[in-house]
Amino acid sequence: MTDFVLAIDQGTTSSRAILFDADYAVRSVAQQEFTQHFPQSGWVEHDADEIWESVLSTCREAMVKGDASAADIAAIGITNQRETVVIWDRETGTPIHRAIVWQDRRTAGACAALKEEGHEGLITAKTGLLPDPYFSGTKIAWLLDNVEGARIRAERGDLAFGTIDTFLMWRLTEGRVHATDATNASRTLLYDIHEGVWDDELLELLRVPRAGLPEVRDCASEFGGTSAELLGGAIAIRGVAGDQQAAMAGQACFRPGMMKSTYGTGCFALLNTGAEAVRSKNRMLTTIACQLDGKTTYALEGSIFIAGAAVQWLRDGLGIIEHADETGAMAARADPGQSVYLVPAFTGLGAPHWDAEARGLLTGLTRATGPDELARAALEAVCFQTRDLLEAMTGDWPAGSSRETVLRVDGAMAASDWTLQCLADTLAAPVDRPHVLETTALGAAYLAGMSCGFYPGLDEFAAHWRLEKRFEPAMSDKERNARYAGWKDAVRRTLTR
Repeated sequence: MTDFVLAIDQGTTSSRAILFDADYAVRSVAQQEFTQHFPQSGWVEHDADEIWESVLSTCREAMVKGDASAADIAAIGITNQRETVVIWDRETGTPIHRAIVWQDRRTAGACAALKEEGHEGLITAKTGLLPDPYFSGTKIAWLLDNVEGARIRAERGDLAFGTIDTFLMWRLTEGRVHATDATNASRTLLYDIHEGVWDDELLELLRVPRAGLPEVRDCASEFGGTSAELLGGAIAIRGVAGDQQAAMAGQACFRPGMMKSTYGTGCFALLNTGAEAVRSKNRMLTTIACQLDGKTTYALEGSIFIAGAAVQWLRDGLGIIEHADETGAMAARADPGQSVYLVPAFTGLGAPHWDAEARGLLTGLTRATGPDELARAALEAVCFQTRDLLEAMTGDWPAGSSRETVLRVDGAMAASDWTLQCLADTLAAPVDRPHVLETTALGAAYLAGMSCGFYPGLDEFAAHWRLEKRFEPAMSDKERNARYAGWKDAVRRTLTR
C-alpha cells in the first residue's frame, strides 16, 4: 500500500516538492529558489537546467523529510509556471537557450504586428487568448529566429519545445515522454481549445514547426514513470496542470459559477463556465480549466502580471521592508487621509487592458507619504486589479453573477488578513480562505491521486474542502466607489493607447 502523492510545484521564483497523505494533509515540504535573469529591460529568463536541479533536489529532500521511499508514493503530480518556454536538443536534453519566462515582453513587436495584420480575431476565436507576449507561441518563434541554426534544426525535428511541465517530464523520464496537458497547451497561442488540437493555421501564422510540439493529454492521465535512479525507484507521473488550473482544482471549483483567485508573483482569477467556452467582450481570456476523461471544462481568466511582485519590489527595489509579512501591519498604520495609488505596470498591464508598453506609476504622493502608505498602496493595487477582473468577468457571463459571488483565494498573499479584508471591501463580496493554503500543489496532487485511485472523485474531494476564515465586506459604498474611481484614474494615466 502506498501512503503519499508527491506534488512538484514549479513556480516563477522557486521550486517546491510537497508530500500529501491520503487525507490531503501535508507530510513534508522542500523549497529552493533559483536565479532570475533580466538581460534587458522587459526581458525575463530562467536557466532550465537550474530549474531541473532545483526540482530534483526538492523532491529528494521532501522524501527524506517525510521518511518516504519511492515505493511509498502512489504518483507524482506536476504543476508549473505557465507560458514559460524551453527548447532543447532531443539527443542530449540540453536547452539551446535560457527559458523565456511568462513575464517577458520581448515579443511585444511581433504581437503588435499580428494585430496590425488583422489576425487577432482568428487567434482569439481558436485559442481564447489575445496576441500578447505573455503567451508561449511568439516566445518559441523568437528562440528559433535568434539562436543560430535553431529554426533549421527544429524543422528537421531535432529540437523539442515545451512549457516547464513538458521539460520536467522529459528529464524525469530521461526523454521517453514528450507530452503536456490540455491546460498548458491552451496557453500557447497554438492550440485550438474547441477542437483540442495543435492548429495548422496558427502554427503557420506564428511560424512554429509542428515537429517540436509535445503530445497533449488529459490533466489526469498516464504521463510515464520516472527513471528509477532519480528518486530511488520508478514513480508514475499521473497528473499535470498549469499552476492556475491546479489551484482551481485544489480549491474544488468544479461547478460552473465558482471562482478562485491566486495571489503569488502575479494574480490570476478563474471563473468556471462549465462546458461553455465563453467568448469575452471585455478582453478576458477563455481558457481550459481542466480536461478529464476527454471532457473539457472551460473558464474565463483574468491575469494580473504583478501582485506579490509589488511587495518584492518594496523589499528588493526600495528596501523599505525586510519581510513580505510586514506589509499588512504597515498598511494598517497608513494615514487614511492620503490617497496614494501604485499601478504596478512593471512589465505592462494584463487584463482587462493588455497594454504591453504601459509602465508603473505612483500617484498621490505628499511630503507626509512614507513606507506605510507605499505598503498600503501595493496591497490595495492587488485588490483594485481583482475588482477590474471580476467586473469584466460578470459582464462577459451574466449567468456567473446570478448567484452571490464568493471568491476563494490562495497563494502567499492570502495569508494576510489585512489584504483579504481590503479585498472583500473592494469587491463588496465575501472572500473565503481555505484551511489548506497549498492549493496549487494540492490540485496537482489530487489530479495525480485521482488518476491512480489514491484519491476519490470530484464530489467527495469537493466535500472535503474546508473554510479557514471568511472575510465579509465592511466598507461603505461611498468610500469603496471613491477609492476605486481614484484607482481607475491612476490606471488611465499609465495606458499608452
